[in-house]
Amino acid sequence: MRILFPFIAQPHQIAHSLPIAMEIARRHPEIAVHIACLTDDQEAYIRRLGGLYPDSHVIYERLTLPRLLRRQLTHRGPSVLTRLAALFFNKNYFEIFQAIVVPERTSLYLRRMGVRSPRLIWTRHGAGDRAVGFARDVRHFDFILMAGRKLEKRLLSQGSLRAGHYVTGVYAKFDLVRLMHSNAAPLFSNGRPTVLYNPHFNARLTSWYKLGTQVLDYFATQDRYNLVFAPHYRLFDAHRDKAASILRAYEGIPHMLIDPGSTRSVDMTYTMGADLYLGDVSSQVAEFLIEPRPCLFLDAHETKWHDNPDYLFWSLGPVIDTAASLDQALDGAVAGHPGFLDQQKSYIRETFGLADIEPTAPIGADAIVEFLRKAH
Repeated sequence: MRILFPFIAQPHQIAHSLPIAMEIARRHPEIAVHIACLTDDQEAYIRRLGGLYPDSHVIYERLTLPRLLRRQLTHRGPSVLTRLAALFFNKNYFEIFQAIVVPERTSLYLRRMGVRSPRLIWTRHGAGDRAVGFARDVRHFDFILMAGRKLEKRLLSQGSLRAGHYVTGVYAKFDLVRLMHSNAAPLFSNGRPTVLYNPHFNARLTSWYKLGTQVLDYFATQDRYNLVFAPHYRLFDAHRDKAASILRAYEGIPHMLIDPGSTRSVDMTYTMGADLYLGDVSSQVAEFLIEPRPCLFLDAHETKWHDNPDYLFWSLGPVIDTAASLDQALDGAVAGHPGFLDQQKSYIRETFGLADIEPTAPIGADAIVEFLRKAH
């Protein structure tokens, strides 16, 4: 049996499926596990992470892409065009596998491109509440891995799950994070509490375009907090000149760390190292709350969010609609945190369903192998 783990999108998705690949290789050595990359840098990063699993033997391969698109990918990062092209120009390659395991939904287009034989398996990426994570097309996957009951109940309620075609209790990224950050140093050495500002990339949802510069200016001139500005990877992925200008604007401020898109921005370095989360709709808040801490949310769009399941996480801390009151709002988020603690703990139980700190990628690995053996 041959199983493929292709990586055609941004690096923030890698940690959600790579540990499962490594666990299949380690636990089921009779199965050939292939990992397919698009660029040298991507493969080097994945090989480095794969080195955390020395007992796992996998096969690394390179996906075909026309030279012009590969150049675009190198300079501007993955786009819809490069993702679809990666699928189209590798159709024959994909057909030789019994299963293709992906963290994104773009790979469903393989069916429209005539790739019929492999089972398509979705690991998801992130565990947020936004509707995009519950798109109805997920029912076209042959098998789905997910974290906790919140996800299962919502997908069941919309008819996107079939008995025997999914497994819960899997959030493989946490396995990798524990291996990477077992002895992590503090983000700052000055003793101040650290705020993580983590705006989303979607212009219709993010706080960045309306409030972001005000947030950065506030933290630049105050002397009580450190700030890590680490937005969703996709915010600046295609706008690297803008990212560079922000880095220059706040250069040399010792209590500010600006990271517009390094691998540290996607491997939980900052969500594990911060004391307070400041954001809008990124699912990284769920990862931050694995250890309950104060949260403060920015509503830049006059959102009718109460009783909206897409904004469930906004019930886990205060919500404000202006950056002018950050002083009082940050104090209030810290002082009022005990009032949100039970809600945060309940949210994490429902979201991840993880009773202990044992690895969950082995659960996903065994479930995939068992499903494929039954299916064949």
